[in-house]
Amino acid sequence: MDIAEDMYREEMLEHYRNPQNRGRIENPDATHHEFNSMCGDDVEVFIKINGDRVEDVKFSGTGCAISQAGASILTEHVKGMNLRDAISMKSEEMLEMLPFKVSHLRMKCALLAMKAVQRAILKREAAMRVEPPPLPKAKE
Repeated sequence: MDIAEDMYREEMLEHYRNPQNRGRIENPDATHHEFNSMCGDDVEVFIKINGDRVEDVKFSGTGCAISQAGASILTEHVKGMNLRDAISMKSEEMLEMLPFKVSHLRMKCALLAMKAVQRAILKREAAMRVEPPPLPKAKE
């Protein structure tokens, strides 16, 4: 292992041991729980939204170093981000943020938090578009 790989591994372990944004947001505007049945990783995200931006984001969960470090890194990245940009983030963008190379077998671990954030925002948007049912007509 060369020095660069060692540094990247250390950065990943630092995010795993001391994750950024671990916790919950009271009264979040959006939330979603994502589970990787292949390995048992799970991440739940809590998002506070202000207008069309992610004002704050936190996560909780358990799993391997890759999934938990990925959640830590992603939550730092999406704070302040436009909701459209967060929803349209591609897997490649997430993988580029990580300070380590992810093997094909660990791809779901690395992308778990991104999936959770995107689904939380999409669920919120869908709920906001739903119109309430019409009121019953008064009896004549």
